[in-house]
Amino acid sequence: MDLQERGIHFSVIYTAVRPSRVSRRTDVVAELRRQLMAAEEEDSLSYPPLNVTTGNYSCILFYASNFSLKANGSVLIDLTNATFLTQNVDISASECSDSNTTLSLKYTNPVNGISSLEIRFLMTNKFYEVSARKWSTLNSVEIVQDGEKFAKFNVSGISAPAEYSFHCQLVGTSNLYPARLVPSNNEAKNWDVFISKLQIQGFNIIDNQFSYASDCTGFFTPGIWMGLVTSIILLWILTYGIHMIMQLTTNSRFDDPKGPALSVPQTE
Repeated sequence: MDLQERGIHFSVIYTAVRPSRVSRRTDVVAELRRQLMAAEEEDSLSYPPLNVTTGNYSCILFYASNFSLKANGSVLIDLTNATFLTQNVDISASECSDSNTTLSLKYTNPVNGISSLEIRFLMTNKFYEVSARKWSTLNSVEIVQDGEKFAKFNVSGISAPAEYSFHCQLVGTSNLYPARLVPSNNEAKNWDVFISKLQIQGFNIIDNQFSYASDCTGFFTPGIWMGLVTSIILLWILTYGIHMIMQLTTNSRFDDPKGPALSVPQTE
């Protein structure tokens, strides 16, 4: 309004940190276009996953809507943009094989005070006789600061059939997360890890896309447990009420006002 009052002709360009809708497929470059909000979920991600290739083939796919670390409980390191948008990350040390895969993410000067930071995701692909199939498992996560400070986390709850990718809404060091990173040494206790909407696949990638995702959420969610417990309590109350009604009996003898008073022994 101030410019209009001055009679100045102007144009306004609205910009954003990231595009609102970008295809999840890594092989799509020039096919971005406006789509309806009801488009399929595959196209609703704000950026494509990180793709580690060997030759012309993808061997690791990694995606997260938020990828952050906190050092010593105070220094927040947000690696989301550097990993997926600007891709200011070195992945040359990543390794792929049929049985072991390592995703190596190296950052230079991610924040003041840290000259280099490397994060490694170590995955294995093993055959288990009980299920008669191969399973891919994220065994550990390692953080190397400035080439000398080594932190290692054991991972609980991150596994999927080898043909699938793994997805989890929240992954990190918090006890409240369904998939946890458990500190394995003293240095790891100085780090907090926050990863939201994690999806990772290190084996059997086809057409540079994630396979069907095995989610970390179990079948019995807290809501299901609450419904089951409530149903059991109500069923018990109903059963008890029916049982008490069935115990009701009518008198076998009645008092006649024209005759002598009815006497009922206490034994009856």
